[in-house]
Amino acid sequence: MTEISFENHIMKQFDDELEEIRTRLMEMGGKVEQQLKNAILSIHNGDSKLAQDVIEQEKFIDQMEKDLDDSCILVIARRQPAASDLRLVMAVTKAVNDLERIGDEAKKIANHSIILSEEDNKKSGYPEVRHIGASVSKMLSDALTAFARFDAEAAMKTFNQDVQIDLEYKTALRELMTYMMEDPKSITHVINILWVVRSLERIGDHTKNLCEQIVFVVQGKDIRHD
Repeated sequence: MTEISFENHIMKQFDDELEEIRTRLMEMGGKVEQQLKNAILSIHNGDSKLAQDVIEQEKFIDQMEKDLDDSCILVIARRQPAASDLRLVMAVTKAVNDLERIGDEAKKIANHSIILSEEDNKKSGYPEVRHIGASVSKMLSDALTAFARFDAEAAMKTFNQDVQIDLEYKTALRELMTYMMEDPKSITHVINILWVVRSLERIGDHTKNLCEQIVFVVQGKDIRHD
């Protein structure tokens, strides 16, 4: 496991500020992770109430992003961090943006969940949602764990999970298109499922970005275009 160890600073307050930023990022990550799980669960259970809760909670994620951005700007202005400290602050500003985008996608899934819950027991496409949803949820959980531990090796393993998710997404598209061709009456239903799996695929992409930031913090390497 490759981990980062920040040097102790002359001013303990600086250490405390960096730790607070990291802790709040993890809190935001946990909130977003739960939003994703609830959005997926609401589809499987036809639970419009749970879906509505996901939609209403999204505004708190937006506020967390704004607050963390403000804190990072303040640290840069006050402390003028360098080396690994600067990489951490820069990575957090990018990570909170990706987490907020994941929250947005979870909200989109919840919106489609409400529409699907109003249909008459049509379940075509739900296995695809369950399959790719489980993969994306695991990837996000693994990425957040790697960030909490500053584990670049684990981040790279998680980064590579996106390849499998992309394959699952393409498979789901083919299967959903088959549903529509076999039953034209299911087109509206399947289109909603298509939007759901599209959001899940995008969440995989944003999670991949989180992994890139972990490697950047720990190793100082930019792997975005590798």
